[in-house]
Amino acid sequence: MNKYRRFFSESRFWAKISKYAKTAGVKTVYSALLLYYAYKRKETPAWAKRSVLGVLGYLIMPLDIIPDLTPIIGYTDDLGFLSMCLVIIAAFINDEVKGQAREKLEQWFATVEEADLAEVDDKI
Repeated sequence: MNKYRRFFSESRFWAKISKYAKTAGVKTVYSALLLYYAYKRKETPAWAKRSVLGVLGYLIMPLDIIPDLTPIIGYTDDLGFLSMCLVIIAAFINDEVKGQAREKLEQWFATVEEADLAEVDDKI
């Protein structure tokens, strides 16, 4: 994931999430937001932040293993990498991070199924 860090910037992250949130789906967006808010915590160590930057850079990157424009399966590789990173940095995702991510979801999704969020939370 190191090579993908160069693709990350906060403005590109927010632009991608804002534009493709509905296409990517609740689980992908929630996972990305959890990582982002964990990255922003001062208590998150540098090695964990580097992991997050690599994965979020991969999400932002215009071309990846399965192009994001591919209907239905376009974000499956992104969700896989996001999930892997969530497991790796789980110790740095606290209730405050979860709350921030859930609150931000409301900007893109009128309704959010608790089961979808719980599925992501269960991995961490």
